[in-house]
Amino acid sequence: MHLLQINWDINPEIFRIGSFALRYYSLAFLLAFSLGWYLMHRIYSEENLGEKELDKLFMYAVISTLLGARIGHYLFYEPFEVFLQRPLEIILPVSFTPSFRFIGFSGLASHGAILGLLIAFYFYSKNIIKKPFLFILDRVVVPISLGAAFVRIGNFFNSEIIGKATNADHGVIFSRLGENFPRHPAQLYESIGYAIIFFIIWYIYWKTNRAKQPGFLFGLCFVLMWTVRFFVEFYKEPQVNERADWLLNTGQLLSIPFILMGAYFVFNATRNKIAS
Repeated sequence: MHLLQINWDINPEIFRIGSFALRYYSLAFLLAFSLGWYLMHRIYSEENLGEKELDKLFMYAVISTLLGARIGHYLFYEPFEVFLQRPLEIILPVSFTPSFRFIGFSGLASHGAILGLLIAFYFYSKNIIKKPFLFILDRVVVPISLGAAFVRIGNFFNSEIIGKATNADHGVIFSRLGENFPRHPAQLYESIGYAIIFFIIWYIYWKTNRAKQPGFLFGLCFVLMWTVRFFVEFYKEPQVNERADWLLNTGQLLSIPFILMGAYFVFNATRNKIAS
């Protein structure tokens, strides 16, 4: 056994009762939302906002994340015919073919989740909190960056979104997939990157006045997160085999507009003086 080689053979299911199974992936989502609620509670207390608004934010975030991620997965990574043939399976954690069974929410696209969150937060800012759209975006990026780190850890437990072979002695052997050679733990690369971004955004929010420049934290988080995603994709196996020969894969192509969007908001925010 090499010191820099890990044989990963963990069962992704914590326990199973009939067709229902609790997975580490689901636990990662639960931790992400729970910590997200705690972090936003601290931020809302700092901003003199109440728990009533926070509870509604939590509801908006959970629903839009799951719906956006599921719809995004089927739009970006599956044949469009699947989207048309089994629409209920996109939004429900069950399968009707070949028979009814509980399968959970497998197949979640982070780009779709972000689009779903942006739409939800827009309506939340207009109808619930009654504050500018960028006000809420500059604050929710704090828990979103940490939540993304937990999701990638869940992918690692699932032995999915795997990295390319290292062609060396170091790496992770996903023996559950029937493999005997090491791969890049791309899920962990991405998770560590997101965790670092969380600490950067968290520090800037609490220790600087940048949160008073509308769009700065949101833009910075987008630039950093999607840049991490863009470069880690070079170490991943393609998620769509038919696109394996593309110069850039689907995840990278979808990340570029978000990076540019973030850069625009950072540039625009730095042009404005910090409000006193």
